[in-house]
Amino acid sequence: MQRRRLGGSGVAVSDLCMGTMTFGGQCDESTSHAICDRAADAGIDFFDAAELYPVPPSAELFGKTEEIFGRWLKQKPREAVVVATKVTGPGHGWFTPPVRHGKTALDRRQIISACEDSLRRLQTDYIDLYQTHWPDHGMPYSEVLGVLTELRDAGKVRVIGCSNESCWGLMKSLWAADQSRVDRYQTVQNNFSLINRRCESELAQVCRREQVSLLPYSPLGGGVLTGKYQEDRPDGARFSGYLQTGNDRQKAMANRFVNARTLETTRQVAEIATSIGTTATALSIAWSRQHDFVASTIFGATSLEQLEQALEARDLILDQETLDRLDAVDREIPNPMTEDGLRRL
Repeated sequence: MQRRRLGGSGVAVSDLCMGTMTFGGQCDESTSHAICDRAADAGIDFFDAAELYPVPPSAELFGKTEEIFGRWLKQKPREAVVVATKVTGPGHGWFTPPVRHGKTALDRRQIISACEDSLRRLQTDYIDLYQTHWPDHGMPYSEVLGVLTELRDAGKVRVIGCSNESCWGLMKSLWAADQSRVDRYQTVQNNFSLINRRCESELAQVCRREQVSLLPYSPLGGGVLTGKYQEDRPDGARFSGYLQTGNDRQKAMANRFVNARTLETTRQVAEIATSIGTTATALSIAWSRQHDFVASTIFGATSLEQLEQALEARDLILDQETLDRLDAVDREIPNPMTEDGLRRL
């Protein structure tokens, strides 16, 4: 397991990150703790959560993921674990979250309150990486960054980052930070996978030139790249549920991830993986890790079996021929997800 710095900060993390959004939803507490134990044993010291989790979000389960992870964290030496979590973005745009009665906002009161609540649920006195879950492009970045800087000054947060941010928004935030002399975002956590390679263009240039680290989530395309959606819609799978009983937003998300183009990409990726003696799961995660602007790739699991499949990527280095073959698939089927939802922010 390699270690990489988060942006220009002093915080270094394992280049694989254990995502926790299934904890308390698809995973009960004992399974969640077993997943954390195995991840830590494998050398992963970076864990990512959010106040909104588990997914799909609900008012009944809001905060449960942090509580479950916090009880595991309490049993470990705190300095040995790098903890990331997120404050929910504004509730007046693309999505009304079941948090604070849907009146969420990235203002001073709510950011500070959300941070205090996360600290309580996580049973810790500081958060290593505190992120905005999605941006508010109608609010001055200097105000948001100013509050996050206060939390860092108070010792409650070590590093700040953003998630689901556009190239414009990230660059605007960096400009505002420099102008206002407040903390910069050191990381951006966006969707990035072999079925959604948009981060390799404009966002990659921002990350490289401004010393911001990408933390890709969904490197398996929401599970699509594992091949489980190739023949049918398996029971218990997230997008199966979204397509059958989800609301309009969830159905639209499922159709972005599961469509003829993403399934054909998955078929070809699986062929490449088999030809080099590995799985599509390991190949997809290894591909993400090999980008120079990526600090740590976030993946989730609902079972120890799924975790073991992902861990096969730890020591897998893809040679140039394999990378070229994956690029050829992308040229044949560009942007298989069509769009990634950022245009709605």
